[in-house]
Amino acid sequence: MINTIHILDIGLMSFWTTIVVGIICLTGGSLLAYLVWQKALINKSKSIIKEAETEGEVIRKDKILQAKEKFLQLRADHEKLINERTNILSQAENKFSAKEASLSQRIEEIERKKNEVEAIRNNLTNQIELVEKKTEELSKMHKQQVEQLETISGLSAEDAKTQIVESLKDEAKTDAMSYINEIVDEAKMTANKEAKRIVIQSIQRVAAESAIENSVTVFHIESDEIKGRIIGREGRNIRALEAATGIEIIVDDTPEAIILSGFDPVRREIARLSLHQLVTDGRIHPARIEEVVNKTRRQIEEEIVEVGKRTAIDLGIHGLHPELIRLVGRMKYRSSYGQNLLQHSREVANLCAIMASELGLNPKSAKRAGLLHDIGKVPDDEPELPHAVFGMKLAEKLKEKPDICNAIGAHHDETEMTTLIAPIVQVCDAISGARPGARREVVESYIKRLKDLESLALNYPGVTKTYAIQAGRELRVIVGADKTTDKDAENLSYEIAQKIQDEMTYPGQVKITVIRETRAVNYAK
Repeated sequence: MINTIHILDIGLMSFWTTIVVGIICLTGGSLLAYLVWQKALINKSKSIIKEAETEGEVIRKDKILQAKEKFLQLRADHEKLINERTNILSQAENKFSAKEASLSQRIEEIERKKNEVEAIRNNLTNQIELVEKKTEELSKMHKQQVEQLETISGLSAEDAKTQIVESLKDEAKTDAMSYINEIVDEAKMTANKEAKRIVIQSIQRVAAESAIENSVTVFHIESDEIKGRIIGREGRNIRALEAATGIEIIVDDTPEAIILSGFDPVRREIARLSLHQLVTDGRIHPARIEEVVNKTRRQIEEEIVEVGKRTAIDLGIHGLHPELIRLVGRMKYRSSYGQNLLQHSREVANLCAIMASELGLNPKSAKRAGLLHDIGKVPDDEPELPHAVFGMKLAEKLKEKPDICNAIGAHHDETEMTTLIAPIVQVCDAISGARPGARREVVESYIKRLKDLESLALNYPGVTKTYAIQAGRELRVIVGADKTTDKDAENLSYEIAQKIQDEMTYPGQVKITVIRETRAVNYAK
């Protein structure tokens, strides 16, 4: 029993010894592992630091190298700029030196010419004095000769002059009668040709002009609410419409109206039709505006060509160049002094044909020139030339005959007339524009012209009332019978007409009628 207990004690002690030894071994292994790991970590840190230092050195050297290159480049650019400025300064200095030398030469030349002019002036002064002396001597000699002639003839100078004048009158009358008879005989031989020339010259002298341009179109709308839709958010719709059409769109307080302003009538028509389609459709936004404007522009171009062809067919004019046909079509959208240019050109063409037929000339050529006389007003570009000259150059470029080109260029006297068709076109153009109702004026300028007419005549003494009637083509002046005689009334009418011609601008002619009325008044009491 005791042995057994002793054996158990020995075994238990061996167990605890093993545990203690294991713990000690585990602790020592852990400590050893920690020391090994710590040493490896220190070695790795030293390696990383060394690599970082190496890489930093490389970067530093690279940056230093880049800085040196940048410095060298900046220095080269600076030296180049300095050289360029030095060259510019040298050139400027050379130019200045050349101008200084030239100026010195001019000053010397001016001094030399000044001396020459002074010498010439002194010479002229001497010559003038000499001429004056010679004139005095000649006057004395002439007076002496006249006195001698009066003594010899027994007549005074006035009596001799009267006799000479009477004899010259008789001789001149005889020569004039002979010359008149010769002219009459020659006129009889060339009566037909002379009559044509006289008729054409007489017609030319009645040509008249007036000048008013139309550059706005009024687009009517149903209500003012549509204005806001046309303007769009922050004005984007109206800006898109102006950019697409090239027309200024004015939206103001005018009720139910929008103003389209621009000098190109075709653009104004495109803008008007585009606005009409957009308002009718109701969809108004920048993309839709651009689509509608492009579509309308194509339609207008097709219509222009169609109108030109139809006009040429209606007038019986053949062989027109396609570009001329397009220009004729564009006349539909152009106003000349308020008169539609296409209607005006058609009217001038028909008048030219009639007048040419009456004068025995070629009516087809005259009609062709009448239709094309204003093509210089409708080009796509705007040259710095009168429309007649530009139209003539266009016709020459498009292979029209010389007589047609001359008629186009000379219908406002910009070029010399070389054919008989040219004055016909000029006169028919004036007839078409000057007939009553053909052309319109802006109301303000029309009223101002009438008031100016009345005020001009009212400033004359003896005038009591003035009335401008028949659209300013007649001025009636009422004068007081006690202040103005019948003879004074005639003179007053002439003076007013001359003053209107000198100071005013008006279409056609103005008739001045001075009315002087005498009334006998008595009362029965």
